Amino acid sequence: MGDAVPMTPPSPDTPAVRAVVAAGIPHRVVVIEPARSAEDAAERQGIPLAALLRTIVVRRGDDDYLFVLVPAGRRFDWPKLRAYLGVSRLSLPDADEARDVTGYVRYTITPFGSTRAWPVIADVSMLGEPVVAIGGGAHGVNLHLAPADLVAALRAEVVDVTQPEGTPADPDRRPEPASPP
Repeated sequence: MGDAVPMTPPSPDTPAVRAVVAAGIPHRVVVIEPARSAEDAAERQGIPLAALLRTIVVRRGDDDYLFVLVPAGRRFDWPKLRAYLGVSRLSLPDADEARDVTGYVRYTITPFGSTRAWPVIADVSMLGEPVVAIGGGAHGVNLHLAPADLVAALRAEVVDVTQPEGTPADPDRRPEPASPP
């Protein structure tokens, strides 16, 4: 018998992976065990924290949503997004509504392979990374690609819509209620 040749496991079959492959977008699929934090996920993928993108679904109105790509270590800035969109009110759908409008369960949501092609806004800070990681449509599945390829493929608008975590919260939003003792 000859020497055993290590085999590369097949890429996970998710709508996101199929969409990226079908579009011919240069990418790499990276599968990791579930992570305890964004820092842990970035470390397991061998990327800086700022290269890890979270996809947030935002509701503008009835049957009107968009995806906002937010780098880890940064947080969504509601006033910036409202000003950019020219609206006074935005909200986050609950988990069931987000699944209904994207086809993905919470923590696996990605614009790639979504059941509807909602508009995408990508925070400008991601352009500083040579490679970014976005969810691949299943727990632990990640797509690594160049930011310019991601923007082109999703026809994303690149806008400053975040701020570093730890900066003061939006004064227009009410604080979360304290949990009872």
